[in-house]
Formats: sequence, C-alpha cells, structure tokens
Amino acid sequence: MNWITKFIKPKIKSLFKKKTSTNDETLWISCECKNLIYKEDLEKNFFCCPKCGVHHKLSCRDRFKLFFDLGVYEIIDTPLPIDDPLNFVDNKKYKDRLRDARKKTGQDDAILVAKGKINNIDVTVGAQDFRFIGGSFGAASGEAFITGVQHAIKNRTPLVFFSCSGGQRMMESSIALMQMTRTSLAVNELKKNNIPYIVVITNPTTGGVTASWAMLGDIILAEKGSVCGFAGKRVIQDTVRETLPDEFQTAEYVKDHGFLDLVIERKYLNSTIGTLLSVMLKKSETQAKKENTNAITIDKSLQSAS
Repeated sequence: MNWITKFIKPKIKSLFKKKTSTNDETLWISCECKNLIYKEDLEKNFFCCPKCGVHHKLSCRDRFKLFFDLGVYEIIDTPLPIDDPLNFVDNKKYKDRLRDARKKTGQDDAILVAKGKINNIDVTVGAQDFRFIGGSFGAASGEAFITGVQHAIKNRTPLVFFSCSGGQRMMESSIALMQMTRTSLAVNELKKNNIPYIVVITNPTTGGVTASWAMLGDIILAEKGSVCGFAGKRVIQDTVRETLPDEFQTAEYVKDHGFLDLVIERKYLNSTIGTLLSVMLKKSETQAKKENTNAITIDKSLQSAS
C-alpha cells in the first residue's frame, strides 16, 4: 500500500461520505417573529425571545429547573394506568402515539410532579408538557395530578401547577372526561386542608383543563401572551356569527374580563410566587389556629352543657 492509497484515497472518500446529523441543528431556535435565536441565549433569557418577548414552550424538566431555587428538585413517582383501555385507533394506533410521545419527551405521560423549594419554602409543583400529545389530559395525567395533591396535603406544602394543554385526551373518551370531576374534587380537598393552591396558565391552556383544575386556584396567574379559553376562537366565532377581537382569549384579555389575577413575565414567576406563598401560608396558619380555637370553645361549651 503506497501513500496514495493510504492517505489520499480515504480523504477523497470522506468528501462524498453522507454526513451524520450533529447537534448543530439544535443550536438555533426559530421564533414566531421569524428570527433565529441562539439556543444558549434563549435559555439565558428564560426561554423567552430577546427580540419579540414571546414565551417559548418548556418541557417539564426545563420548567422545574427555572422555577425551583437553584434548579434543585426531586421528581415524585406517579401511578401509570393501563395504556389504551379502549383500544383506540384513528389514522394511528393510540398505543403508537403513546410510544412516540414517550420517546420524544422522556416521560411516561404529559404531567410530571416534583418537590423542591421556592424562596426557601417547601413546595409541590406539577407541570404539563405540550409535546406529549398536545399536553392532553387523560387517566395518567389525572393520577399524576391527584398524586401531587395528596403529596401536598400529606407534607403540608403549597401546590403550584403549570397548565399547558389542548384539553382532555379524546383517545380515552369518557375516561378522560371523568378526570375533570376527579381533579376538581381533589382541589376541594386542598381547600378543606387549608393548603394554598396556585395555578400558572401557560400557552396554550384550553378545553377540559380550563374547565376544571386550571381555573380553581386560590390565585391564578398567566404567563404573558398565553392563550386561555375553552372552545377555540374559530369555533366561537362561527357559533355567535360575530367577528371577535384579535386579542380574544389572550391572557391579557382574559385578565381584563376578571378570570385571571395577574399576567406576568416568566422571569418574575419564582420571586412573585414565593412572595404570594409567604403571605398565603401566614394566612392559612392564622386561619388554622382560629378554627382550632373555635373547636376548643365549642367542645368546652358542650361539656358544660352536659
């Protein structure tokens, strides 16, 4: 073998070799404003476009990393019901959709629940990942939500939930619709136990999620520019046969009509929720002491009467 076959020939072959994909394709993110953003710059800016301010969707883990103090958290295990109880098939098997979504997101279903600290306050936090079949809410999501509620009650921690969903998962039919009732009842248990419950609406939050737990928070916040509603704008427009304003169903529009407490930029969520929880926990503690005092007074009165 001479120097031509040993060195030159491999070099020539490499020119025609099919290039494998590298991580370069993930270094740049395309924004709605049609600008390309360097991924590192986007992350430094809380995944918000530095040019137009659009809040990009987050995975559950990215959400937790940004939200918890120092990005430190621990995932809470949640039950996983039987896949595809109805053997649902449309143009694709539901089991195949689940398999693809799990591969894409690295999680079992649309919701992850974690525990950690916000402004040094122990908190239970849940989040939805829109990449998992549009963040749709089925039996597994219902179990995850209820697990989060039970953990918050057992450990006396506030519950914060980030919604990001197109609504109930239609591949599960009435099983998915049942989760609206189950989650609403679970929220009621939080209130019975004086556990603060804060919901953060993110883009988008629609359908059965809006019609249940996402609108039952003691305080309801929304990220700037989020879409929030039940039926879609086009459906409503065709039903009422009126032209709706451009800002219809935006977080700002919904707040102006009394359904939200505050619209906020993502970078302020940690500090704002930390402050709110400090106030709410003091109020809950005072209320609990008052109820305990009233119970003791009633008990003494009953003893005296007997």
